[in-house]
Amino acid sequence: MKFEGTKDYVATDDLTVAVNAAVTLERPLLVKGEPGTGKTELARQVASGLGLEMIEWNIKSTTKAQQGLYEYDAVSRLRDSQLGDEKVHDVRNYIRKGKLWTAFEADKKVVLLIDEIDKADIEFPNDLLQELDRMEFHVYETGDTIRAAQRPIVIITSNNEKELPDAFLRRCFFHYIRFPDMDTMRKIVEVHHPGIKESLLTTALTQFFELRETSGLKKKPSTSEVLDWLKLLLAEDLTAEDLKRDGANALPKLHGALLKNEQDVHLFERLAFMARGQR
Repeated sequence: MKFEGTKDYVATDDLTVAVNAAVTLERPLLVKGEPGTGKTELARQVASGLGLEMIEWNIKSTTKAQQGLYEYDAVSRLRDSQLGDEKVHDVRNYIRKGKLWTAFEADKKVVLLIDEIDKADIEFPNDLLQELDRMEFHVYETGDTIRAAQRPIVIITSNNEKELPDAFLRRCFFHYIRFPDMDTMRKIVEVHHPGIKESLLTTALTQFFELRETSGLKKKPSTSEVLDWLKLLLAEDLTAEDLKRDGANALPKLHGALLKNEQDVHLFERLAFMARGQR
């Protein structure tokens, strides 16, 4: 079982090495990188490339580790007992399986994505240490122990919003997705917008990378945002000539796809004002 990328996802050599190392070691793959660099999509493409089902657990600030295992609905059981419902005698009727339980009981190996783990409370990763390490957990209400029939491929993503505990990091294989260079970005664009004119692509990507490198930018545009921008340029049938800028107009065409806050828009407006003043 070896991941080599897919036709819909440009995986660099170091990324495929990381995925395959995690599979071989049977360790969770912890993937960090800027938002929009394809961390979540990686899990989907690993599942597609290896022909496996994917189970996705999207983490929120309110998510608790226990929810990934199971939840016991005591309130519903109490209500049913008051109504005289017969199913109240079997506690299993009130156990809701979480994503880890679903992955553990699958007949075949699956890809389990734990997406944006850094959104949760700082104790969240520690609360999953034993379950991800041993691939089993205990259901106290029934006395059952749930063990993974087939050890899932676990991919965990993080936007680096908070530091993860050392004990958790020790149990993972780590990979940081670097922002694509120009050549890699060309390959990514070709996957999403095949046949795009070379002149338009060169001009657009040159402007994009110049924008990303602008000093003082609060939020650098990501891979997903440049793909959206190119989609708009193609929809408007713009050419490389249409994208040309001068000092009086520092903002790129349709910049709303790239710049996502007013501070960055104002930054480019100030740059344009300064350029006009130097004339």
